[in-house]
Amino acid sequence: MARTAQLQLPLIAPAQAQKHVTVNEALSRLDALAQLRIKAFDQAVVPTDPKEGDAYLVGSEPAGEWSGHGGKIAVRANGGWIFVVPKTGWTAWDEAGLCARMYHGRGWMADAVAVSPGGAGTRHRVIEFDHAMLAGATNLTAVAIPAGAQVIGVTGRIVAGLSGAGLTGWRIGVEGADNRYGSGLGVAQNSYLLGLSGAPVTYYAATPILLTAEGGAFAGGTIRLALHVVELEPPQAV
Repeated sequence: MARTAQLQLPLIAPAQAQKHVTVNEALSRLDALAQLRIKAFDQAVVPTDPKEGDAYLVGSEPAGEWSGHGGKIAVRANGGWIFVVPKTGWTAWDEAGLCARMYHGRGWMADAVAVSPGGAGTRHRVIEFDHAMLAGATNLTAVAIPAGAQVIGVTGRIVAGLSGAGLTGWRIGVEGADNRYGSGLGVAQNSYLLGLSGAPVTYYAATPILLTAEGGAFAGGTIRLALHVVELEPPQAV
C-alpha cells in the first residue's frame, strides 16, 4: 500500500474497495501524531485496557502484540495497534513525566530546546513545587537546584498568605546570598516573585532555596516556587 513520506498515512488506490478502512487508518494516525502525547516511554508490556488514540513508546524488548516493534510509537486505533517509526526532530508530550521530549535519532530527550546528531543537548526546564512554611526565621526548601544547573531565575506565588509575629516581608536566595532572587517581598495571598539572576548563576552541587523572614519570623503559609534552569547533556556513549 502506498503511504505518505512523513507520517506513513495510507493512500487510497485507484478503484480500491472499502476506501473507508484506509481513510480511517489515516485519520487515526493524524489524530495521534499531529499533537503527539505519549502515555509511557519505554513500555515493554502491552497495556491491558488501552483507549482509542492512546500512544506509547515501545521499549527495546517488547513482547506479545508489540514483539518486533521496539523503539516505535504504538498507537491504539480501531481495536488494534498501529506502529510508527519516529523521525529526528519529532517532539512529544510525556504524560507521565509532565514534560516535552524531543527525538534526536538515538532517544527522546526531556525538556530539550536543541539537540545534536550525537545526542548532546541543551535542556531548559521549570521545576515547580510548593513549600509549606515552617516556624522560624528561615526555611530551606526540600527541593533543590540540581547540580550542574544554570539558573536564569526563580519565580513564585504566595498560595496561602504568610503569617508570623512582626512579619513584614521576606527575601529569597541561597545560603551565602540570601537575597539573590528578591527581597522586601509581599506576604499576602497571590503576591508574586519574579527573581531574575543578575547574571545566570551555575550551581555545581545541589542547592536548596533559602527563605528568610523580614521584620519577624515565619509561622505559616505556603509559597509555590519555580526554578527556571538550563542544563547540558553530553553526546551519548558510543
